[in-house]
This record gives sequence, C-alpha cells and structure tokens, in this order.
Amino acid sequence: MDKMLEKQIQMVDLRKQYERLRSEIDPAMQTVINACAFINGPQVKGFCNHLSDYLGVPYVSPCGNGTDALQISLMALDLHSGDEVIVPAFTYIAAAEVALVLGLVPVLVDVDPGTFNIDPEKIEDALSEKTRAIIAVHLFGQCCDMESILSIAGRHNLYVIEDNAQSIGANYTFSDGTVKKAGTIASIGTTSFFPSKPLACYGDGGAMFTSDVRLAERLRMIANHGQKMKYHHSLVGCNSRLDTLQAAVLDVKLRYLDEFAAARCKVAARYDAAFSGLKTVRKPLKSVFSSHVYHQYTLQVADGKRDDLQQYLKEKGIPSMVYYPLPLHKQAAFYGFSRIGSVLSVSEKLVQSVLSLPIHTEMTDEEVDYIIETVRNYGK
Repeated sequence: MDKMLEKQIQMVDLRKQYERLRSEIDPAMQTVINACAFINGPQVKGFCNHLSDYLGVPYVSPCGNGTDALQISLMALDLHSGDEVIVPAFTYIAAAEVALVLGLVPVLVDVDPGTFNIDPEKIEDALSEKTRAIIAVHLFGQCCDMESILSIAGRHNLYVIEDNAQSIGANYTFSDGTVKKAGTIASIGTTSFFPSKPLACYGDGGAMFTSDVRLAERLRMIANHGQKMKYHHSLVGCNSRLDTLQAAVLDVKLRYLDEFAAARCKVAARYDAAFSGLKTVRKPLKSVFSSHVYHQYTLQVADGKRDDLQQYLKEKGIPSMVYYPLPLHKQAAFYGFSRIGSVLSVSEKLVQSVLSLPIHTEMTDEEVDYIIETVRNYGK
C-alpha cells in the first residue's frame, strides 16, 4: 500500500467528517457567534428537544460532559455515604470514580467474555444490604442485558443508571418484542458528547435522559447549582452545562447519527467476514437483544500476542487502541475504597487480550481492505 495512505489511517477521522458537514456546521456555529448567546442559547433547548424526539424519552437534561452526567445522576437518587453501587470491572473509570467522589462504594463485578458488558449473574452474586444502584455501561456500541438487570433491580428495589456514552443510537429488544433506545430503559440514562463518541461535539458535552418527571427536575436543578429559581438553592448541586456552540454542532450531527452508525456497521461486517475462522483473533460477539453501533470494533487476540499484533500493525501504518489496559480493581485509586463483588477472571483476561481496530464514518474501502489484509497476514 502507498505509504501516504498508511499515514492517513485514523482510529477516528474527525477532520474528514467535519469537511463532509462543513456547509451545515459552519453556519450553525456562526449563528451562535453572531447572537453572542454562548450560555443557554436557544440552540441548547432546540437540540435537547430533537434528541428527546429521537430517543423517544420525554426529558433530556444537558450537562458539561459524560462524567458529570453520571455524577449528577447519582446525586439525584438521594443516596447516602456508604451506599453501594454495582459497576463493571472492565470499563472506563468514570462510573466508579463518581461513586467514590460522592462517598459511595463501587462494587466491581465481572463482565460477559463475548460482549464485554456487565454479567447479570455476577450482579446478583454481588448484592448486599447496602446495595442501592447499578450502573450498566453499554460498552463499545451495544446494550447490556437490560431485561435481566431490570429484573434484579425490581426484586431488590434498586435504581439503574445506563451509561450510554458509547452506544447512543443502539436499540434494545425485550423478550416481548418491545424496542427501546439505549439510555431510555432504566431510571436514568447518561451520555457523553466527547469528540470521538458516536454523537460528538467539538469539545466537551453530556446529557441525561429520564421518563420520570421528579428525577428530571432534580437533574436539571443539580446541574444548575441546585436552583430552580435564580439565587434560590434547594439542593446541593454543581455547575455543569452544555455550551450553545456545542449544542449547535450536535444538532447538525444528530441528523446523521443513524447514517454514521450504518457506516461503521458496514465496516464491522467486512471485518467480521474477514476474521471469521482465524486462530489469531476472535471477533466481537453481537448480542441477540441489541443492535450494535460499533463505537469500537474490539478483537480478542489469542495466545498472549496482543502487544505483538499491535506493534505489527503500527509498523504497517495502522493505529490500534487497548480499551482498557487495567481493570478497575487494579487501579491504585480504588485500593481500599471499593469492594470486589465477584471473581474478576474475565476482566483480567480481557485487559491482556483486547485490541480495537480503526472504525469510523469516513473509512474508505481501500483502508478497510488494507487493515483486513494486514491482520490476516499476521503470524504467517
């Protein structure tokens, strides 16, 4: 392959996507600048209304980022110091981190070895009299087993928060055929609009979703210093908002969210077909109850050769990423402050074997061909 093309392969190509949408994004941002309505301008409400319609959920509350969304959601649930929150051990740190910040105890449980999502059976085993909530992280683009999780929560009177930063746009199908969007199934859903996410702005941003009017009001108030009326503070809150410029960008990109997911699914389908039967790698498993929007395409590399394959790809001009190199129970910040709720053997294996390949909305057939050929040639 031409050396220039090798250098152009990106994990996520934000520049090419921007060039495609420039004619819509530039005037949307210029409108905000012309009005100088940088904080809580009309584009914020407009975007939230459009996102509400897309998700089929009545209340969308914007905030500063995905981590804030998780923290505000926990604050809205009236939890108390020492209460326990179930989180997966194989995920980004944010869900467990915000629990600790609020004086809660993250209880770390193992995940499914094929989908990488939290294992409901392990949740059941990890419950205690202090358990109050479950954070279900929809990892890499598909939903957790929400029907099982909601069943557990219902039997034990627990809240459920969906961390939907990586899977917005995915559909979950219940056993009775009911279909709901990821993030709209539980008490509260959260998301991040970080630039690399499926629905992404050009900075930081986040949001929370709920069908509960009381929770919706609490979420809005907590994100705005705990106030419903200016200078009258009924709750302890924080300062977390979505800037108007970012809302303008998101409102444009929301119109393309399903198209973007379809583009990534097309790449994933080609990867799946090419890597089926290979002994060197295992392709990701797609759940029967969830569609997949492929925020990441994550292989499991056999025989302890993940780092070797990553170096091989690098030498061929192909970027790759390890999400995640350490399980949460091995993070120094959590020593003595969390509880291990199950044997974490799957999480410990995954951090040694997972490798994510480039997958994004702007990939060319030539790039995909080259990546496939290179992975298939590894070890020959």
